[in-house]
Amino acid sequence: MGVHPRALDYAESFPNRVIPDEAELTCGTRIEPGKSYGFFTDTTLCIGCKACEVACKEWNSLPADNLGLTGHSYDNTGDLGANTWRHVAFIEKIGAGDDRVQEMAPFQSNWLMMSDVCKHCANAPCLEACPTGSIFRTEFDTVVVQQDICNGCGYCVPACPFGVVELSPADGKAHKCTLCYDRLKGGLEPACSKSCPTDSIQFGEVNELFDRARGRVESLHGKGATDAYLYGAPDTPGATGGLKHLNAFFLLTDRPEVYNLPPEPTRASARVRPSLLTGLATMAGLTLAAAALMSAGRDRR
Repeated sequence: MGVHPRALDYAESFPNRVIPDEAELTCGTRIEPGKSYGFFTDTTLCIGCKACEVACKEWNSLPADNLGLTGHSYDNTGDLGANTWRHVAFIEKIGAGDDRVQEMAPFQSNWLMMSDVCKHCANAPCLEACPTGSIFRTEFDTVVVQQDICNGCGYCVPACPFGVVELSPADGKAHKCTLCYDRLKGGLEPACSKSCPTDSIQFGEVNELFDRARGRVESLHGKGATDAYLYGAPDTPGATGGLKHLNAFFLLTDRPEVYNLPPEPTRASARVRPSLLTGLATMAGLTLAAAALMSAGRDRR
């Protein structure tokens, strides 16, 4: 992306005023209410620097957690949670037994890295499950939790097919990524994508990101990386079970499970009717069995 012409109006290193519609300069996107915004995360560009994690924690005043190494990887945060809204996963492909990696092609690595985040689903299961209305869809088509309305019931936690939402032990409320809702209202690019040095995390209008991502996949295939595919874009893995699509979607080069993503996520509400009917059928069967046993007992008398 070239330099926006407006950048010439703000050439000083330390502007003495707020730059209107700054996202137009930093990522080429003018943020306007009524449009859908999200992230395209290209895992082939991620270098595991964790700049996105740091920027997210700094902007949102999130405390550090899980200090120290986990023993499973060089990653110290481990997973998304109430205090970690961006998580860079380090996945080492070492194999096992006779399949263990012995050598690699020049300039290649057996590490997969991915900056994970709330998916801001187009048909968000957490929003459906919330009984208080604390989870709402913003004017930018993102999904946000209002802690002042959340009652800590936790229904959103199992409803999320990606394991994103978590109740904080500090206040008992649900917490997750807001896609920097406060920054969007000010015309600013989200902190994580703005800090990403490789453009692995790209912010913009969702439909434009879908087109950009499809072009990236075609480019990678043309270079021989035929294992690249999209996860969460329309009609791709991740956009299953009535989710429609993910506003924060990914380009992957291995199976979703390798990245700790479900291969076919579903909405919990879609399972309510079948579960209810199964439960009623079970109760009816038990009732009939009990009635038959009682009748047989009377006949023996």
